[in-house]
Amino acid sequence: MSSILITICARGGSKGIPGKNIKPLAGRPLIDYTIKIAKLFAEKHNGTVALSTDDDAIRSIATNCGLVSGYQRPETLASDTAGKVDAIKDILLFEEKGLSTTFDYILDLDVTSPLRTLEDLEAAYESFVADEKAQTLFSVNKAGRNPYFNMVEKKENGFYFLVKNSANGPLTRQSAPQVYELNASFYLYRRVFFEQASNKVITEQSVIYEMPHTCFDLDHPIDFDFLEYLIQNNKLDFELS
Repeated sequence: MSSILITICARGGSKGIPGKNIKPLAGRPLIDYTIKIAKLFAEKHNGTVALSTDDDAIRSIATNCGLVSGYQRPETLASDTAGKVDAIKDILLFEEKGLSTTFDYILDLDVTSPLRTLEDLEAAYESFVADEKAQTLFSVNKAGRNPYFNMVEKKENGFYFLVKNSANGPLTRQSAPQVYELNASFYLYRRVFFEQASNKVITEQSVIYEMPHTCFDLDHPIDFDFLEYLIQNNKLDFELS
């Protein structure tokens, strides 16, 4: 039977929304939504849930939510410039050493993008395991803007044009290729990915899981307020764990 490590990375020092990982959202600390669904998934797949944090307040709240951790994220992996993949690899090696095991898969759940369901995780995991060539999977939604149709960038000559230009010129909305936006909710990795030198999530062997519902990251205070409104007024078309 395959073994899976479920990581929850939550460093302190958020600048966009101070203390956002443990900020109350509809009566619960934000991190609680991720801990609850991580534990549900772990129960179904005999998984291990691990917390990576450098912050004592986050650790304390996580403990109150049912996730106890003996891991301390190093300062070198807790800065604004530290890579997420490096942080995941560090706690992966820590857990493998402590449990004397080697995991087959790693599922990383982002605390600040909690709009996911157990069904999302199950479907994504099943498709990822079935695709033996895939090294990483990441969750997405259909993009609201399309670089082939209505997104522009500044060119070398100082003028602006479409980000992506087709050989036949600008495309219509209907003829433009389908593009997706990362919603940062969850990522799946094969263990072999962490044995390579690259720390880029998106590789030549990446696949996606398209969310069939609303999902967005909490980057700004208004995002937090909007999500709280949706939850408190039963505007979501699915149940949060």
